[in-house]
Amino acid sequence: MKSKLQNHIKNLKKNIQKTFFIAEIGVNHNGKLSLAKKMILSAKKSGADAVKFQTFKAEDLVSPMTPKVAYQKKTTSSKETHYEMIKSLELSEKMHYQLFNFCKRHKIEFISTPYGINAVKFLEKLGCKVFKTASADLVDLEMHTYLAKKKKSVVISVGMGTIKEIHDCIKIYKKYKNKNFVLLHCVSNYPCSHSSLNLNSIKKIAKEFDCSVGYSDHSIGHEAAIISVCMGARIIEKHFTLNKSYKGPDHAASSLPREFRKIVDEVNKAHLIMGSGKKICQPEEYQMSQISRKSITLNSNLNKNQKLKISHICLKRPGTGLYFRELKKILGKKAKFNLFINQQPSLKDFY
Repeated sequence: MKSKLQNHIKNLKKNIQKTFFIAEIGVNHNGKLSLAKKMILSAKKSGADAVKFQTFKAEDLVSPMTPKVAYQKKTTSSKETHYEMIKSLELSEKMHYQLFNFCKRHKIEFISTPYGINAVKFLEKLGCKVFKTASADLVDLEMHTYLAKKKKSVVISVGMGTIKEIHDCIKIYKKYKNKNFVLLHCVSNYPCSHSSLNLNSIKKIAKEFDCSVGYSDHSIGHEAAIISVCMGARIIEKHFTLNKSYKGPDHAASSLPREFRKIVDEVNKAHLIMGSGKKICQPEEYQMSQISRKSITLNSNLNKNQKLKISHICLKRPGTGLYFRELKKILGKKAKFNLFINQQPSLKDFY
């Protein structure tokens, strides 16, 4: 059975007007199963379609001499190394199974970001249908080759990436005829500045790679998510926490439940406002069109058998008669009977 996100990715090709919302719990569980479960329930209540975790083993991911980036230095202890930080945020295999089944029971999709082929293989065994790769792993072409070759559905974040690096990655998916991918525009800082968001690139990415797009939002607020949807994003990912003051690198830049709900509500409102794209007279406009538009109106009496001349007509409200574009249908024709000033004639009044 396909997952909700798999179906969403498939339907994106039909230009659906709906957004899939991912609450990025990431490592905000702080290694605690109970906190992870609370976050799952809160994310579902806040409107998330899926929650996303991260799957890695510190010894496979980080060399001991790896430094912390600037935001991690601000949000974690200076006594803790990058390796120690990552190690403390691991989810065990047992915890993965517990959280996967917990999500299944509560009808919210479990997604995780694999940080290498071994992590992918474990998530396969776990039952994951969609794989969401991190921006940092856009250049891990070994992992992307595995995912592409296996025809996996993949959501690919492209933060930090150049157009050439994205091309290098997508060439692999094309080689293996795997079209089951979505590219997520992203700016990889926590939080990132509004001036760096460059949301216009969403349209460029969609056109350049002829694919569906989404947006992984690391900015503060809901405005960027709304704008991204107007640019064509149909997957929105946002970091999620229960308390911005919790210990850990990502909490401070994450959204609280009420903030995530605000994003969901405002994005859905944006979809409503954008509409279908078909230009029609809306039902609520119909009465206005009948009253305020102008119709062909006689500015003098017209006798039976008299020819209608341009000098006999003007345009007046209401708009329930013939429009000016229809004048040629009656101009020069004879009146079947006497017609009167301010009357709005119809086609059947002439022969």
